[in-house]
Amino acid sequence: MQHQMLAPAVVLVLWSIVMLIWLAASRLPALGQMGGLAAAKPGGRGQDLEGVLPDQINWKSHNYAHLMEQPTLFYAISVILAISGATQTDVWLAWGYVGLRVAHSLWQALVNSVPVRFTLFLISTTLLAALAVRALSLTLLH
Repeated sequence: MQHQMLAPAVVLVLWSIVMLIWLAASRLPALGQMGGLAAAKPGGRGQDLEGVLPDQINWKSHNYAHLMEQPTLFYAISVILAISGATQTDVWLAWGYVGLRVAHSLWQALVNSVPVRFTLFLISTTLLAALAVRALSLTLLH
């Protein structure tokens, strides 16, 4: 079950790389129209492009940042469960989390209405909390 528990984490890492490529593929042409990277101010950061690039282009960057936040907890929990003895339910919860994060990414990058995005976030967070409680029971009570 160890490998099955780690597979969703690997898929989420790969999805994060897909989002990074998508953000670069949308942002770099837009920057090119503004003079390219050579015209960027020294020390500039992605946040500096807020209000400069169209919102729809920045949405990919926002989502990539989100994938660097809460999912880090998911990676830790996945490893803890894999080491401690994940069950099939844990694996299903992990795949559910990953599926919802991918759906969240697509929604945020393409449509970005907050009520749906928040709902996807809330449900995925609930699955992550369930995985954390399961990890706690395997580590603290075992």
